[in-house]
Amino acid sequence: MVFLQLTFSPVALYQLAAIPWALLYGYLSCHGYLSITTRYMYLLVGGIVLSCVSMGVYAVLVFIQALGSMVLIYTCSWQSVHWRALAMQMAWQTGCHLWLIYKEYYMQDVNTIRLYVLVSTSMLLTQKITSLALDIHEKKVRILPVDGGIIKGFGFQNLHEILVFISYLLCFPVLLGGPLFSFVEFYHKVSKVHVGSSSWYFWPVIKSCCFAFFLQLVKGFILGNMYPQSTLRNCRQLDCVYSMWTTALLFKLTYYSHWLLDESLCHAAGFSETYQGKEKFYDSDIWTLETTHQISVFTRTWNKSTAKWLRRLIFEKVQFGSLLMTFSFSAWWHGLQPAHVFGFLCWGIMVKADNKIHKYFQPSQRFWYSRLIYKLFTWIQTQLIVAFLITAIEMRSLEVVWSLCASYSCLFPLIYCFFYLLKGNKM
Repeated sequence: MVFLQLTFSPVALYQLAAIPWALLYGYLSCHGYLSITTRYMYLLVGGIVLSCVSMGVYAVLVFIQALGSMVLIYTCSWQSVHWRALAMQMAWQTGCHLWLIYKEYYMQDVNTIRLYVLVSTSMLLTQKITSLALDIHEKKVRILPVDGGIIKGFGFQNLHEILVFISYLLCFPVLLGGPLFSFVEFYHKVSKVHVGSSSWYFWPVIKSCCFAFFLQLVKGFILGNMYPQSTLRNCRQLDCVYSMWTTALLFKLTYYSHWLLDESLCHAAGFSETYQGKEKFYDSDIWTLETTHQISVFTRTWNKSTAKWLRRLIFEKVQFGSLLMTFSFSAWWHGLQPAHVFGFLCWGIMVKADNKIHKYFQPSQRFWYSRLIYKLFTWIQTQLIVAFLITAIEMRSLEVVWSLCASYSCLFPLIYCFFYLLKGNKM
């Protein structure tokens, strides 16, 4: 148990503990032992239990957020429910972030793990609630088949609909992590599972868990053998670049392992079944993240379901400055700390520069060796710029941001800014 605590974060341990219950749910559902109503009850009770175990008394705040959103959807018209839901959720989430900052920095409370889990879960609930509100506004959620009949309208008019709604918000396989499923997809995955369905697999669960465990072992190896003695605050010259890269790599390995555990939970619960021919939508596309030479591709692939949610919620709705507005909202959603604001705004500028730089230079690569050199240089640039951004955002410290900007590490984003300003008028 001590080894597990050293290797995995507390959230990862809760995810591992939930896998057997997700396997049991998937097995019973796919073999016809659970009725549709019982499936929703199973997912809801599992979410309540997991919330209480992982968050303690803070779980009450999650339940209030879920019930409050249900009341909002009942009382608002379909024309205005989307922006009202967004305003309410962001106000609630901002309060949670401010409370975390108060406890961590002003109260100097070191025991904030449960509060961290609460804030993370609140962020995921904001995604689900605003996604559902947009579905209602866009008339994608209008009819729900119940007991062979049809209930018309945008609201949920009986206890069954209330159960479906709450189960969607507190479904335990995706309570502590992604990916984000729309309400229609969730309804299909739970209600349309047939006896003998092939959506329940045991091998993908084992494979994802083993891969996540391997990545955590790699993280432990880097911490013990490769992590530099000099920190970002006292490094010198090129040591700062190496320190930045290893720090970002540790953060990336943590995210990769969490996404793989999220994926294994979805497989275990039978949520990996495709809906209307759509591809399986998971966040753990590690190969693309580590091999792409375009920051824009990395951005779309990093936490794909969140990127898709931000695109739908902000990017496609804003007519002016949509890219920077999207990254600004992402900084707010993540907590709006000064390091977040710097990191996400810098990320938006890098994406804008990356798009124009590739548009300008790529057509001139006629020979294979020039294409190889071009891709190698831009791959190194992408990895180091991403390391700069992830370190600035995840360290959440203005002192670290200043150390990054005052070291050789800042040269890599500055190179892209220089080329963007130099060639911007010609692109």
